[in-house]
Amino acid sequence: MLLVIDIGNTNIVMGLYREKDLVHHWRLQTSRDRTADEYGVLVRSLLQHHEIELADVGGVIMSSVVPPLSGVLEAMCERYFDQRPLQVGPGLKTGMPILYENPREVGADRIVNAVAAFSRFQKGGVIVDFGTATTFDAISPRGEYMGGAIAPGIGISAEALFQRASKLPRVEVARPPRLIGRNTVHSMQAGLFFGYVGLIDEITKRMLTEIDEADPFVISTGGLSTLFTQESSVIQESIADLTLEGLRLIYERNLR
Repeated sequence: MLLVIDIGNTNIVMGLYREKDLVHHWRLQTSRDRTADEYGVLVRSLLQHHEIELADVGGVIMSSVVPPLSGVLEAMCERYFDQRPLQVGPGLKTGMPILYENPREVGADRIVNAVAAFSRFQKGGVIVDFGTATTFDAISPRGEYMGGAIAPGIGISAEALFQRASKLPRVEVARPPRLIGRNTVHSMQAGLFFGYVGLIDEITKRMLTEIDEADPFVISTGGLSTLFTQESSVIQESIADLTLEGLRLIYERNLR
């Protein structure tokens, strides 16, 4: 079985594949203070809950945008699975040309998502990833990573409102009952939610004009992708496990 790990700023997402089938997946809070042993005990407990032994894991691949945790999770894999994980980065085959001026600057998760999306659709398009930041990634019809755009995540914006405006409360990120709010909470939710819908649709539409694709795909992924996909006029589909699937594909490409 293959263990895939995506280390994000807010969550660590793990998946377990049996050949091409994702049989289990978990979302953990990212903690920079946990040790390799603490992560090891946690992962072992998750596997044992599904009656899976550590020895059943025959390979590990990980992507990370949190450098301090990369070594911690690598040590965990070596100690508990007796596996040295593949890490997405320079030197690892992805099968996707990167057109960024400095390819090393691109977040590993963005490349992984792009690999999975092009493998699925076989054409150009845009991926909107709702994470700590909201990222927009453009894929060419030839399967090249063209680049993208990065905006503050909606959680960051909501927290900034609470911290910088003395009389505004901390609110849940949710679709309010109407655009014209009749109380402070609904007014804040309206600005956040519909403001982000506008941001998503406008950036995506402008990005599509720079991609030479007659019938482009537009998909979303990440924690809040379902919420915004329902309201967006351009996102066609939300794919929750896009990053995990990309990790599996890259692992297979590096076994050849």
